[in-house]
Amino acid sequence: MPKRHFTLLLVPDRDSSTRRYRISHRMVVGALAGVVVGAVALVGLGIHYVLLLDRARENRLLRDENAQLRSQLLHVREKVAQIDETLDRIERFDQKLRALTSLNDERGLAIGPLEGPGEVTRETSRWVGRNGDLLGDRLEALVEQAAHSERSLAELQRYFEEQRSFLASVPSIWPARGWVTSDFGTRLDPYTAKRVMHQGIDIANRHGAPVVAPADGVVVFAGTEGAYGKVLVIDHGFGIKTRFAHLSEFHVQRGDSVKRGQKIGAIGNTGRSTGPHLHYEVRVNGISENPRKFILE
Repeated sequence: MPKRHFTLLLVPDRDSSTRRYRISHRMVVGALAGVVVGAVALVGLGIHYVLLLDRARENRLLRDENAQLRSQLLHVREKVAQIDETLDRIERFDQKLRALTSLNDERGLAIGPLEGPGEVTRETSRWVGRNGDLLGDRLEALVEQAAHSERSLAELQRYFEEQRSFLASVPSIWPARGWVTSDFGTRLDPYTAKRVMHQGIDIANRHGAPVVAPADGVVVFAGTEGAYGKVLVIDHGFGIKTRFAHLSEFHVQRGDSVKRGQKIGAIGNTGRSTGPHLHYEVRVNGISENPRKFILE
């Protein structure tokens, strides 16, 4: 079979001779195939380039979204920490309120802490946060803790509504402003240097600073009492009495009824005292108790 050829004529514009080229059929087919393959390759490269651009744009969007999510997650963690701290304060306040209710044991009115399955503590939520930072689990723990606190405070509210007269008699505010220079408990006596039981707290302030009643009650003593100097005693009922020593003056007298926050005297330096201060005691059924456990401020 004879080989097939193609003849290519080049005719110039001027008088030059015509040029003739013979091209085999195989070369033409090969050239066309090369052109087709090149075109397909170019199209493929173009599509790949477009896909790369789209993927790069998508990656930028994902990076921006991830940055926003990280920022939101950080904000959520900060909020969770704030909620954690708030619930911790509520829990401490709840415990202090329940300590107050324990004064009524002899009347059968005291209530104990709420108990229930799956109680969640602040330590539990912190543990979850440290191990893998499982934010969802931590939030669930906080929700359970908040629900527990809500139930507990609701119970306390019902109790307090029934015990308003008792609550008015609880010495729940500071009797004076100043600095606590000696707390309740065993201490070295400033005069004898021996370890003795200090049955109250000492609050130092300037001479003449006001002293107020920490709760409603009746003044049962206003006079001088040895080393305590000028002393006031208020009977608040329910077996609760408060004592105020080293006063410089009285603003009430025996038999007077007083209200919480009412001025009853002034800080002084009477009796055996190293400087102007108030010695403040709380006694329940004749037994000295730490005044701090009654103060809610």
